[in-house]
Amino acid sequence: MTRRKQAASVSHTEATIVELRADREFAIEYLKSALEELDDPDHRAVGLLALRDVAEAYGGLGTVAREAGISRESLYRALSPTGNPTLRTLLAVLHVVGLRLSVAPAGAASAQG
Repeated sequence: MTRRKQAASVSHTEATIVELRADREFAIEYLKSALEELDDPDHRAVGLLALRDVAEAYGGLGTVAREAGISRESLYRALSPTGNPTLRTLLAVLHVVGLRLSVAPAGAASAQG
């Protein structure tokens, strides 16, 4: 019986963060898609967790919180599945990671796909 060397497992979140860090355009599209879910209370956690992943990829939550002028604990809470971040928090986090909030017609997402 031969012994196989097992590859170290990487969580889905860790793999996503690596990919987000490596491909800025992917990070932008990932976040755009996920933030569309903020409109639906049943899927709001998707958008918040995606923003958390992008924050992790672009500096880490501690650094992003410090640069955004938010306590680390408040940022963790705001970007949790049950979080309810203020507009100020969303804008500050997006600014720190080099992105901004924009507006599109409500039917734009369904008309494109």
